[in-house]
Formats: sequence, structure tokens, C-alpha cells
Amino acid sequence: MKRFLALILALMVHLLTLGFLALGAWAVLAHLDSLLAWVLGGLSLAVGWVLRPRLGSLPADAEVLDRAGAPELYAVADRVADRVGVRRPAKVAIRDLATETHYERVGLSRTPVLVVGLPLWLALPPKQRVILLATGYAHVPAGEELIVNGALSTLDAWRDALFEAGPLRVREEAQTKMTASSLGVGDQPGTTYEVAGFFGRLFGRVLGGPVLLVAYVLTRLTRAGESRVVARRQALAERVATARELAALEELTAGGGYLAPMQAAALRGESVPAIRQRALARFQLTDDGVLTSAPQSELLGTRESELIDAELLPHYTRAIRGFGLIS
Repeated sequence: MKRFLALILALMVHLLTLGFLALGAWAVLAHLDSLLAWVLGGLSLAVGWVLRPRLGSLPADAEVLDRAGAPELYAVADRVADRVGVRRPAKVAIRDLATETHYERVGLSRTPVLVVGLPLWLALPPKQRVILLATGYAHVPAGEELIVNGALSTLDAWRDALFEAGPLRVREEAQTKMTASSLGVGDQPGTTYEVAGFFGRLFGRVLGGPVLLVAYVLTRLTRAGESRVVARRQALAERVATARELAALEELTAGGGYLAPMQAAALRGESVPAIRQRALARFQLTDDGVLTSAPQSELLGTRESELIDAELLPHYTRAIRGFGLIS
């Protein structure tokens, strides 16, 4: 029931945004010869544009790899996507200094994109690389989650517009300088700008009440369904790895213990192959090289993993120069 209520409430939020766009378009198209209609219609369209659901985009530091230049990376990305049961990524991108790996659909075309963080990827053996990809794929939101999350972002935009906006600092500084230069003559107790700002903020507080109420209710309904979302993600990831393996990777990622040795090696000027070998050593049980588990997976063998490293070597070389900036 809570799941259904959250979906209905989210759809109402989106319908309100659509209403602003439709009203603005009607006002302009139906009254082409009216300046007032153009102004009000343009304002309505602007509000709808600001409140529109965000369709997602790649991070600014993400670099999309060409499939011809990284065939092995694309191949394992496709195999793991097939096993998890999601669409194969149309693009694979990398980030030099971001440790997380995630999968999302971006743009109006909802293009599936896999974004791989190089620091953690460099540190993992083949089997854990597959688990990392599976975890990223499993976190892709379902259709109803996209609708609800989009509504929450729209409500955030409402709240920012109604409560966070204040007098323009430039305007205040200009008024202060004018008052000082006029020896107090220009120091009026209230100007048109200030009065308009006061009524604008008052209107924002009045309209903001329902917005805050809707945001509160939708947030509570969403939190009530978090356990279901977590269970769905876990079930998808377990198509590739066991719960114990997933927990082990999550612990490694959260602790970040793999990163400090790599940063120290990078500062010493060690080569990428040397840094990778040191990173892989943490997965060994004993000093003589006995591994805690098989280093490879049926979805990614040791040889294929090494070919991926060869494909990414120029990117690794560039990335390690900035490893010291990761905290």
C-alpha cells in the first residue's frame, strides 16, 4: 500500500510540472499577439523547466572509451550485464580518481552507461572485478524508483526556490554604497525592491508549507520501502556472486584499505604493473602466494583481465599521478 501511495504522490508531482509546461505553451500559442501572454507563458515554461525531472548525465570527469579501443572491457561488461539481467551498456566510461563503479541511464534516450572508477578497479583480481560490476548493475533503479526519485528531486527544487532564495548580494552591496555616497539621504526605510522581496518571501513561505508536507510524506513512504529496494538489489547481485562475496567487497570498498598502499607506491614513482602486483598481494592468504579463493571467474579469466589492464594502461598511468588527491 505504501509503495502504491508513493507512486501516486510522485505522479501528482510530475503532473504539476507538466501542467506548468502545458499552461505556458498554451498561453503563448493561443495568444501570439499578446505581450502579457508571452510574459506569463514564458514564466510558466521557465518554472516547468526548472522543476523538470533530471534525466541523469555523466560526471564531468568521466571519459567514454571506444569499444574498438577496449574490446575486452566491453566484453566482460556485456557478459556480467547478461548474467545480472540488465541491458548491456552502450557506453563504458572511466574516472581517474573516483573509486565507485555505477551503472545508469542518461539523457532522453536513456542510454545505458557503465562508469568504472579506476583506483578500485586497478586493485581487484578478476573475480572481484566481476562482483564489482554486478554490484554496479544491481543498483540501477527500477521504473517506479525513477519516478519517485525524480519527484523528490523536483520537490527539492521547489524547496530551494521557495526557501533558499534571498536578496541578491550584489543588489545589497550596491544599495549600501549608494547610501554611503549620499551621506544618508538615500537611506530609505523601505524601497520598492525590499517590499517586493518581502512579499515574495512571504508568498514562498505560504506556498512552501504544502511543498514541505508533500516532500515529508513522500520521503517517509520511500524510506518505508528501502528494505524492498535493498532486497531487490541483493537478489540481482547474487546472480553473479554469493552474499558472502558481496559483503567482503563492500567491506573492502568501505574501509578503503587498498588505497593507501597504492598511493604510497604512486608517490614513490613505481610503475603501474608493480602497483597492480602489490595491490593483488592483499588477496593472498600467505606469503608464499596461496590465494583465499580462485582469482578468476567464469565471466572473466586471468588472461582476459590482463588484456583489460593492457587496454587501460595509458589511463592507469595518467590516473596514478592524481592518486594522492583521493581521500
